[in-house]
Amino acid sequence: MSLSKLVAASSALLLTLSLTACAPEVGSDAWCKQMKEKESGDWTANEAADYAKHCVFK
Repeated sequence: MSLSKLVAASSALLLTLSLTACAPEVGSDAWCKQMKEKESGDWTANEAADYAKHCVFK
């Protein structure tokens, strides 16, 4: 495999991973909706505090 093909394949893989691994920004409407759909027993303490701060007491 030539170097240019290796670079192209690596770039494509990195781009794919970066696009699929994105989570909504904490406090955004999308994040609040995602947290609302998640079981509250699965929330971390930080997630619960952020949810209260950004979604409940807006």
